Amino acid sequence: MPKMKTKRGARKRLKRTGSGKLKRAGGWKQHKLEGKDPQRRRKLRKGKLIDKADEARLRVLVPYL
Repeated sequence: MPKMKTKRGARKRLKRTGSGKLKRAGGWKQHKLEGKDPQRRRKLRKGKLIDKADEARLRVLVPYL
């Protein structure tokens, strides 16, 4: 059986936590930041966990992560 290939775009965007869950970066932090409250900008720095409904689908994209 050949090895599965990792989807490179997903590999660059996802990380695995210590407990094995998938983590992603949050959105809404690229431009027009002067219109957003500083407290909101600070909260947008944090990473988010992948939703449970999407996790099985995304694990197929990064089998060795």
